[in-house]
Amino acid sequence: MAAARDAVGRLVVDVPDFPEPGVVFKDISPLLADHDGFTAVIDALADAGRDDAGDVVVDKVVGMEARGFILAAPVALALGCGFVPVRKAGKLPRETYAVAYALEYGEATLELHQDSVAPGERVLMVDDVLATGGTVAATTELIRRCGGEAHAVSVLLELGFLDGRSKTGALPVASVVTL
Repeated sequence: MAAARDAVGRLVVDVPDFPEPGVVFKDISPLLADHDGFTAVIDALADAGRDDAGDVVVDKVVGMEARGFILAAPVALALGCGFVPVRKAGKLPRETYAVAYALEYGEATLELHQDSVAPGERVLMVDDVLATGGTVAATTELIRRCGGEAHAVSVLLELGFLDGRSKTGALPVASVVTL
C-alpha cells in the first residue's frame, strides 16, 4: 500500500476549476502512464477483494463510468474475476436496471445490464474517487437489483471532507489515499 500511496502523491495532478468553477479535478492520467505506479495502485485496489489470507472472496468486479473502468478492469484480472461496467444512462444495449443519484456538482443516472451479476455473486466495486457517495450508493442498488451482494468498495482517492462514507452504510470502503 505504501508504494501505491507514494505513486498517488507523486503522479495525481490537481486541476482547479474543472469541470466547473470551485471543483478541483484529480487528474490520474500521469499515474496511469507510469507502469510502476499503476501496478502498485491496482495491487492496492485489489486487496479489498481478498480475505486476510489473500484468497479472492469476490466473483465480479464492477467499475463505474468512466475512470472506474480504467481501474476496475485490471483489478478484475488481478483477482481472476469478471469485469462489469456500470454505465451512464443510454450506453448499454440490452435490458438494464437504472438508478438516478446526485453528484457533487449535478445529477446522473447509472445503468447495469440485468444479467451482468448473477444472484448470490459477491461484487467488489472500484472507482477512482469517493466523493459524496452517490455513485457507490447507486451502484450498490444496481447490484442488489441483480440479486448480487456488494462486498466492498475500493477507491483510489477518498475526499473525506465530502463524507461519502455516510452513504455507503455498512459496506467496507478501502481507499488508497484519503484527502
